[in-house]
Amino acid sequence: MKWVYQLLACALLVTSVAAAELRIAAASDLKFALDEIISAHANAQPLLVKPSYGASGNLFAQIQNGAPFDLFLSADTNYPHRLIESGHATNFFLYAEGHLALWVPKSSPLDVEKLGLEALLDPAVRKIAIANPAHAPYGRAAVAVLKQAGVYDRVTNSLVLGENVAQAAQFVQSGGADAGIIALSLVRSPAMRDKGKHFEIPSALPQGGVILTRAQNRAVAERFRDFILSPKAKSILAGYGLAK
Repeated sequence: MKWVYQLLACALLVTSVAAAELRIAAASDLKFALDEIISAHANAQPLLVKPSYGASGNLFAQIQNGAPFDLFLSADTNYPHRLIESGHATNFFLYAEGHLALWVPKSSPLDVEKLGLEALLDPAVRKIAIANPAHAPYGRAAVAVLKQAGVYDRVTNSLVLGENVAQAAQFVQSGGADAGIIALSLVRSPAMRDKGKHFEIPSALPQGGVILTRAQNRAVAERFRDFILSPKAKSILAGYGLAK
């Protein structure tokens, strides 16, 4: 009978591991910060976390269409509230405040640190990467600051749209664009930190999250939500310019 008890123990272990899986739909500005938070959480409590990064609007649509996520971390507060209104989510929480930055490669002749957004009027700037404002909060924010600075009408034909803010960053990193208005959190990431020059644009994007009603293990989702709001996670977010 010993082998029967061993099989039962194994089955319980498998069930426990499966129950400790967490699927997160996360805005792409969180790519590096959330990966670091997940690692920090793993040091305190084993948990299989599966983040999927993308434009908040696209993730919002996937959730509405039944995508099996447990948590949604948006780059704004509008999409989470709309999910609550439609019955797809509960327990709204603010976890960060995002900021924009104008970034160019080190090789660029543009003095963005001195000129700020005025640097985009230089004739050498033919393409400016931003996230698609149709479904990316950082794209909408980029358009807003360009209009506020009075340069939007002069650069609108130069805009190239990334599917999300991470893709917009890739465009300017790869040389597909001369400059990019992207998330400060990506500018501060290991991938970009020492490879360019940037100007921090005065801006504030409150970022909210929700626990989804389809969450397979609500208790696990709530515990991870609590960790995101903990001093440890807030310190990580602050390091990427996501402090609120």
